Amino acid sequence: MLTGRFARRRVVSTLCLLTLTAFPAGLSARSSQDAPPRPRKELSPVELADVYMVRKMYREAIDTLCKIDPPTAPVLNRIGIAYQQQDEYALAHDYYRRAIKVQPKYAEAINNLGTIYYAQKKYRHATSLYKRAVTLQPESASIHVNLGMAWLARHNDAEWERQLRTALELDPGVFERRAGHGIVIQERSTEQRAKLDVYLAKLYARRGNNELALQYIAKALEAGYKQRKRLLEDEDFAALRVLPEFDALMKQPPKAL
Repeated sequence: MLTGRFARRRVVSTLCLLTLTAFPAGLSARSSQDAPPRPRKELSPVELADVYMVRKMYREAIDTLCKIDPPTAPVLNRIGIAYQQQDEYALAHDYYRRAIKVQPKYAEAINNLGTIYYAQKKYRHATSLYKRAVTLQPESASIHVNLGMAWLARHNDAEWERQLRTALELDPGVFERRAGHGIVIQERSTEQRAKLDVYLAKLYARRGNNELALQYIAKALEAGYKQRKRLLEDEDFAALRVLPEFDALMKQPPKAL
């Protein structure tokens, strides 16, 4: 730790550096204060609606978007998402349909329409729409996730695993973040969520990411995963079983939600 004269010199030097960093070359603090304030940028209706969506003010978002004339496919899709977030599936369905009518190859709206059919347990319709959407936008990890979960609902484990592997290759953090404003990731049943969490734990364990693997095992147990014997015997978890954190999870699993 510096003291005395050298410490004061270092503080002064640091302050000078901060001053130079804060103001561009040729512009002093005084000239910045004298300059007129920049006008605040006014948000477009779509930007304002996105703010409302983030704040879960869905009615306000819908009112804002409905004033846009003529409505584009992305606008109609956003209105559909806002209705879906309020469980108004019939209205969401209608707006997704309208978005697709305006732009027939709009993958986001096609995917989102699939989530409506998925929620209604019409898994064949949902699968068909997801396949169409992923053909149009093969780089979307979120759509691959939805297609995989639709295959899981139809008891096709091979296709389910294939789609999830593809999703993780495209975006390793796809399950760690929300989808963007344009795409809905469908809700999953508790049983499906537990099975998905165990599968993700296996994938992360194979890659040597023990921390994430343990997190997903904990999530699976919270979702009510009951086949703990598999966790104790599966070869993919061999490296985890020597860790005290794994032992603690098995001895004191988190309470099922």
